[in-house]
Amino acid sequence: MTQLTYKDSGVDIDAGNESVRLIKNFVRATYRPEVLGDIGGFGGLFALKNYDEPILVSGTDGVGTKLKIAFMLNKHDTIGQDAVAMCVNDILVCGAEPLFFLDYLAVGKLNPAQVAEIVRGVAAACKESGCALIGGETAEMSGFYPAGEYDIAGFAVGVVEKKNLITPARVKVGDILIGLPSSGLHSNGFSLVRKIVFERMKFTGDEKFSDDKTLGEELLTPTKLYPATVLPLIKKFGEKIHGLVHVTGGGFYDNIPRALPDGLGATIDADSWRVPKIFKLLQEWGNVPRREMFRTFNCGIGMILIVDAEIADDLTGYKIGRVVKGGGVEILGGELDD
Repeated sequence: MTQLTYKDSGVDIDAGNESVRLIKNFVRATYRPEVLGDIGGFGGLFALKNYDEPILVSGTDGVGTKLKIAFMLNKHDTIGQDAVAMCVNDILVCGAEPLFFLDYLAVGKLNPAQVAEIVRGVAAACKESGCALIGGETAEMSGFYPAGEYDIAGFAVGVVEKKNLITPARVKVGDILIGLPSSGLHSNGFSLVRKIVFERMKFTGDEKFSDDKTLGEELLTPTKLYPATVLPLIKKFGEKIHGLVHVTGGGFYDNIPRALPDGLGATIDADSWRVPKIFKLLQEWGNVPRREMFRTFNCGIGMILIVDAEIADDLTGYKIGRVVKGGGVEILGGELDD
């Protein structure tokens, strides 16, 4: 009888070890002084220091069906940033500084070069966000994912002093909403994007989008990382920043209310910023209703600061609205019309 090995079943331990070898330097480049140990242990170690009443804030997320476009175009250098951004931007809304990140990468057939490309993006995004990549898992799942395909998810932990924790309790009528630009679609709404672009329009992704980008490259533009921009503002303005909103799945209508106390709503002036080209094209190609656009996509605003009116002029960003009595979100004007 023929002897069988793990490799015969589709799992290559040597390829896994090679993947670890290729990513070690990327990972080490993200380490903060609080990191203990090195890559390869059973758990990541992080020594929390210099806090009086630390509140740990955690978040986890994935990239979603945007991955399908990465597979189609065989382009994997942006996906790692998406995985990090979706997590660190979420914990940022509590005022938390990202401390460390762990990733989980499941593949059908382990390709060390592909893994290295993905993790290089993870590490670069961690470094930009100021957090350490202290651990992760690469699982080769033969027969579960097709060769060349994978899924990636991440887990971030941050910290904020209890007295500085940002909650809806700070928000009041008359507060101003400051919108920070997105880098594009980020990582939400891609089931609809794919249906419009590849099913209805029959595009391949190779079509020219701009002078320096194909349509596929535009769709794969990674999610913007906001910690390096927002954390200094929190430090400078303190309690004058009353709330933060990460505009992800659910868009404006579902995410803004999460940062507001009961009895308050928001009015948005959609004429206050220029909606990027990709959103207008998707609406046109898919005949997408206006409300659906603002509920599915960020439409050019990736993070919103809710601030005391007296500091609104001191912040760089778009004044996109204000907090009002009542509830819900009303969006007026704008370039997206039914």
